[in-house]
Amino acid sequence: MDHRVHQVPHHALQFPNVRKPEVKQPTTSFKDVLATQQELKLSKHATERLSERNIHFNDKQWQTISEKVMEAKEKGVTDSLVVTNDAALVVSAKNNVVVTALGREEASSKIFSNIDGTILIND
Repeated sequence: MDHRVHQVPHHALQFPNVRKPEVKQPTTSFKDVLATQQELKLSKHATERLSERNIHFNDKQWQTISEKVMEAKEKGVTDSLVVTNDAALVVSAKNNVVVTALGREEASSKIFSNIDGTILIND
């Protein structure tokens, strides 16, 4: 045998024991996360306008508004005017955000542009 060739014994490769990180189960369900993503939110501007104009909605009214905006969104509406007995809200249905708010009397003399849907709610 040639003195330049050496045989190397074959050993099985040994990998260090690596601990797999534990996967934590989410504390909230997908349904809950989806519901919060679909929840109607107020922009800073809308919050200020509601406060300035002393416009308030109870939980039932707010739920009705949210549901109607979701229905409009399903029909392809992206920007809507929501008219209630007390107020008019400009809502981005695409983003689930109330953009601005006006009192009902104030809204009667305004022109709303860039709106592709109107929601009338009699509460």
